[in-house]
Amino acid sequence: MKGTQQDVITSLGLLVLRLGAGGLLFGAHGWAKLMNIAERAPKFSDPIGLGPQASFGLVVFAEVLCTGSVMVGLLTRISTVPILIFLGVAAFIQHAHDPWMKRELPLLFAVPFLALLFTGAGRFSLDALIRPKWPFGGKAGS
Repeated sequence: MKGTQQDVITSLGLLVLRLGAGGLLFGAHGWAKLMNIAERAPKFSDPIGLGPQASFGLVVFAEVLCTGSVMVGLLTRISTVPILIFLGVAAFIQHAHDPWMKRELPLLFAVPFLALLFTGAGRFSLDALIRPKWPFGGKAGS
């Protein structure tokens, strides 16, 4: 059965949310880190004690690979988890004693990714294309 007009509108909204939040996080933060790995990794902050290079690698993983996955709608709910973890570390550990303005940005980024964790990617995503059909009708995970 084809989706209703409301389903299409909701999925378009989720597409805009995925592309907007993922694109902004990737473009404003991930791309710069990716292009300057050699010089930034050794000097990166180490808020949870893994070492600067490991911390940098985890942040690049979240800001580049996970945001790219969210943008195309591939393993969307799973991909939001590392993003939300790194944003939580940024807001509540790295910038815990900083003024509100330093904590505000990671929290603002967390909101759309948290919404996507609950909603999924919508019908205009790779998740919707590859999700297996249940034998009882509908799609797995719907």
